[in-house]
Amino acid sequence: MAREIASTVGLRAKPDADSEILTELSAGEAFEVLELSGLNAWGVAPRVGLVGYIAASALAAPAK
Repeated sequence: MAREIASTVGLRAKPDADSEILTELSAGEAFEVLELSGLNAWGVAPRVGLVGYIAASALAAPAK
């Protein structure tokens, strides 16, 4: 499910808060959510072509 990043967030290698940050995603960027689990969203950041975890709270509300 395509979503938009609402606030700058680190794309992490693992769901743990202290996991390695692969890159920073900025507000307005696309993020393809593959799974929502607890406080995290796992998916693809198409701009950089990386898969990882972000805080689900950094996602904008779904488009209606």
